[in-house]
Amino acid sequence: MNDICMSLQGDITWNTSLGPSISLKPVPLQSLSELERVRLQEVAFRRLIRCHDLGCHITIPKYGHKHKKSLRKKLDSLSKEKSRDKETSPQAFGIPLSHVIINDRVHKLRHDHQREEQSNTTELMLSFLHLSSGFKRPNKELSSSNSSLSSTPESHNDSPLPSTPDIASRTSRRGGVSVDCITDLDDNQARLLEALQLSLPDEAAGNRKKPRDKKLSLNPIYRQVPRIVDLCCQHLEKNGLQTVGIFRVGSSKKRVRQLREEFDQGWEVHLSDEHCVHDVAALLKKFLRDLPDPLLTRELYTAFIHTMLLDYSKQQSAIQLLIFLLPPSNSDTLQRILSLLSTVSSHAEDSLDTERRKVPGNKMTSRNLATILGPNLLHKQKSSDKEFSVQSFVHAEESSAIISVVQRMIDAYDMLFMVPADLQNEVLISLLETDSDVVEYLLRRRASQCSPTPRRRCSPSRTRPPFRL
Repeated sequence: MNDICMSLQGDITWNTSLGPSISLKPVPLQSLSELERVRLQEVAFRRLIRCHDLGCHITIPKYGHKHKKSLRKKLDSLSKEKSRDKETSPQAFGIPLSHVIINDRVHKLRHDHQREEQSNTTELMLSFLHLSSGFKRPNKELSSSNSSLSSTPESHNDSPLPSTPDIASRTSRRGGVSVDCITDLDDNQARLLEALQLSLPDEAAGNRKKPRDKKLSLNPIYRQVPRIVDLCCQHLEKNGLQTVGIFRVGSSKKRVRQLREEFDQGWEVHLSDEHCVHDVAALLKKFLRDLPDPLLTRELYTAFIHTMLLDYSKQQSAIQLLIFLLPPSNSDTLQRILSLLSTVSSHAEDSLDTERRKVPGNKMTSRNLATILGPNLLHKQKSSDKEFSVQSFVHAEESSAIISVVQRMIDAYDMLFMVPADLQNEVLISLLETDSDVVEYLLRRRASQCSPTPRRRCSPSRTRPPFRL
């Protein structure tokens, strides 16, 4: 391998023999490769022990092989499945988060399969209609319309129906980060198996063997956010920002139960403007509350609580390092939820629109949101089905700490998922010691990503009101 050297004069700079010097800047967590994210867990773990005395034992959350075996089993059974109605196990509620994501992937594969069957059947019928009306079509095109599901018609202009996305282009774009959610993928099944290989915690404390690292991808993994979470967040961002008491006002138990059943049965659920904001908010809370292991995990419960014992200036750093210890499905889902909560809190106060008309605020500050949702994100034991209060399962002091932790997360959302340059540097040094052959590749790829640090993605519905009252 060509020589690689690092300079610590001011900025953290790495020099390679095949390109310009690379100055490390904060980057989004999801822009790191799979291998880098695994090493980041190790680096964050050591940094927590070295720099933050939390006064408790820190255990990296378990993230073993069982979910990968389950995924392969479900994907293999998909081709043999005769009827979707045979599935009786829940698809979204009350099951581990990684299993929810697996079910979402299987759900998408199934529906893509059905849509492709319908598209091929329609094109075949159109081909016969064209032939019967005297339209001469090359045999090559006719055979493609009657081919297997894995084939793609050569021309999409011959059919008046909307064409399906080009799968091949995404497959060739290995590790592309333009896909927002794992449920949006159109790649083959093997890509998902690779995408779910991140972070085996029993090895994250320093016992990882080099051969396992060699199996990890050098490209970013896809964002692992459950379909139900993404749909609920989108609906609330579009329809609920001016809704007073969002997440706090009661909902229709009957309508929420119906929505839950639809997701649990694997239906293609579409949340429209007709769905009540409070029902969707209650559904999202229930999903989080019903997870067998809370989103912030039981292993890190005490550590998150003890961050509030640190000096205020060190709390955010400690919380960020703990987030880096989470499995990818947990951290990605947490990021999506915090993005929503940050947006909701930015619309808490009354404001004036561009025509100076009063726009009512939703009254849900970050403190109010943390009080309502904190126990759903961070707790030690599973709650009952009843709407529970903050003090129903922990002592008062821990309840206050939970609220404070989640409030800090909401307020600091923009920074928590940005990996600082010094942590990236430790990751690269770690790789240089055991996997030096890949460091130059990672540096050259980072150099090619020369655009400025991405801002937090915004949509018109998330724009802050221009004037405050």
